[in-house]
Amino acid sequence: MLQTDFDPSFDPSIAEEFGYSVQGAATEFLGVPLFEADSLLNLFVRLSFNLIISLLLVWIYYSRGKRRDYATTFMLFSATMFLLICLMENLKLQIGFTLGLFAIFGMIRYRTETVPTREMTYLFIIIGISVINGLSMAVSWAELLLANGSVVLMAFLAEQWLKSSRKTSKIIVYEKIENIVPERRQELLDDLEKRTGVHPVGVEIGSVDFLRDVAFIKMFYILPKGEENTIGHITKFKES
Repeated sequence: MLQTDFDPSFDPSIAEEFGYSVQGAATEFLGVPLFEADSLLNLFVRLSFNLIISLLLVWIYYSRGKRRDYATTFMLFSATMFLLICLMENLKLQIGFTLGLFAIFGMIRYRTETVPTREMTYLFIIIGISVINGLSMAVSWAELLLANGSVVLMAFLAEQWLKSSRKTSKIIVYEKIENIVPERRQELLDDLEKRTGVHPVGVEIGSVDFLRDVAFIKMFYILPKGEENTIGHITKFKES
């Protein structure tokens, strides 16, 4: 057994090349260490930090969105993306490939449902934060905390601003197209209020189908306090 405690400049890898057994060397299986305490602790701490930041972002999203399915998706994306980037970065992953993965996940669309703009924004933020935390191995904790805290703070302030502005909209397929002309705008507003139960503060006329006598109307109204509008963008039922 070769003793190395007295020589701080001793390199265990050189001794192993000459057939010496070095005390304290990590046990390997198929050339891969079975356990490295420092690496494991570093991964655990950074993964926990990334999940805490992601939980804060999801909490900010869920406080207004109330979509549990998207909240679950964000957390899964966060953990998977962080581990993918962090572990592959240890293998000297090229930055170009990393950015390519980021672009692919950032542009993703689900075939079953068009993801709303707000949800896509949070998905982009979650992926971005996970990439930053996974690649910033040489960045100080103070810088990392400042970067993550800035994103969380901006998301929180943006949501607070949106909450203070209660004006929202709803897409309506309207069949009385004789009311969409400017001269009958008040009649259109009165009819929408009577049929929807909310007071419209403005309308926009979209596509008009004269063959079916329908028009797409975007109705603006003030959202009552305590209520949310999360499906106002849906214009038709899904076809089975």
